[in-house]
Amino acid sequence: MTHAVLGLIKWSTVVLPSCLVLTACTQAAQPGPTAPPPRPAATAASAASEWDTVLAAGKSEGKVTLIGPPGEAVTRVLTDDFQQQYGITVEYTALPGNQIPPKVTTERSAGQYNWDILIAGTAGTLESLIPNGAVDAIDTALILPEVKDPKNWRNGKLPELGPKGEIFEMTPYQRGTLFYNTEQVKADEITSYKDLLAPKWKDKMQLDDPRRPGPGQATFIFFYLHPDLGADFITALAKQNITLQQDYQQEIDLVGQGKAPLLIGGVDYLAEARIKQGAPIGIVPPAQLKEGTDVSSASGDVSIFNKPPHPNAARVYVNWLLGAKEQEAYARATGFVSSRADVNGDWTEPWRVPAPSAIVTDGDIAVQVRPKLMPILTQAFPS
Repeated sequence: MTHAVLGLIKWSTVVLPSCLVLTACTQAAQPGPTAPPPRPAATAASAASEWDTVLAAGKSEGKVTLIGPPGEAVTRVLTDDFQQQYGITVEYTALPGNQIPPKVTTERSAGQYNWDILIAGTAGTLESLIPNGAVDAIDTALILPEVKDPKNWRNGKLPELGPKGEIFEMTPYQRGTLFYNTEQVKADEITSYKDLLAPKWKDKMQLDDPRRPGPGQATFIFFYLHPDLGADFITALAKQNITLQQDYQQEIDLVGQGKAPLLIGGVDYLAEARIKQGAPIGIVPPAQLKEGTDVSSASGDVSIFNKPPHPNAARVYVNWLLGAKEQEAYARATGFVSSRADVNGDWTEPWRVPAPSAIVTDGDIAVQVRPKLMPILTQAFPS
């Protein structure tokens, strides 16, 4: 899983009355002057007024309901400061990305509109929530000038995805794909994914289940798209009798506890958190691998639900979340790189910054590849 208040200024068109032609006229009437664009001060004042109104209404609503990624550090960053700053309670439900679409779809089918904000990966949103009309264009929520100004974001534009800009991508970064126990595997032992085909790795690898959306599937999308790997490599790798896992935290902990020397497709920020706690976990950097790694926003994408129960509190939250201060806090908590141009990311490994030529494995690309990849995965991992 990338899912923020953007107001697009629509210049009004001045409609000129048709020229009245008099019998004595020899020339057509000249059009009058167009209205000047709003001055920056006027625009800022308008945004401030709208913000004050929405903030007051949000405080009156009293809470915002949020589905977000698992992890204690991430949960704290996405709740504590907002509650302290605005006095609006955040009801936070942590869910893996693959569990969100069926839950939300079932609830909405029963007429239950329980959620305001979604922070997750792009897969479930693009393939399920957007087609089902469950999320709105993020533009409708954006108010604050620092959030709406394209120059504050990398590449000089708002990082939106989806047919109508329903997803705001917060943290595109170079992923870690291989996680190892530092007491069982040497740091420089793996220099190519093809090294994993060696007999020594048979029966010793864990894998986040690639048949469902998540880091395992993103990794296999990368394998599929890479010109030196592809479907043949996936088929060969599956013959190594890899154990599939479906619990993000447990996958990382198995490595840290020495029960699994190597994990393919783990959650980076959960690994980083365990590393900070002293667990013997290493992440193979992209530069060490001949084929590199992919770029994804992982669970760093925000969307706003259609028919939110707390619409004003939701807008307050999105604008707060996409501000420079909170974007830095969220990126620090995850170890990711922020989409904001004014957040430098000096707390993370330099290799986390997306390489210009790196393969992207989320967004529309993933939607296009997944139908081709899934039959291969189903055959490679039948149970």
